[in-house]
Amino acid sequence: MTEQVETTPDRRTDSINLSPVAAAKVQSLLEQEGRDDLALRISVQPGGCSGLRYQLFFDERTLDGDVVTDFDGVSVVVDRMSVPYLNGAMIDFVDSIEKQGFTIDNPNATGSCACGDSFH
Repeated sequence: MTEQVETTPDRRTDSINLSPVAAAKVQSLLEQEGRDDLALRISVQPGGCSGLRYQLFFDERTLDGDVVTDFDGVSVVVDRMSVPYLNGAMIDFVDSIEKQGFTIDNPNATGSCACGDSFH
């Protein structure tokens, strides 16, 4: 009997999720920068056409109350105010003819704008 290996990562509901493809892309970007002291910070800010928008950027700081999760050597940081909005969200990286960039599949979003950058 052959053991079947699950290739889809387990999706946590109590934290942010980063796909293996997204983790590899983040690692590649950090190597291009020549920095290993940065983490990927993901936050939710007021704004956008749907009320809230995502921010993704590299950050060397860790603030009081931050939740830090490690994905294959890539640190993902979420501030305490953004945690409730991002628990269970999956960050992925898409590279196709139509689109290239990070995507966020967020089960907490009740609606989003056409560009996918903001939600409510």
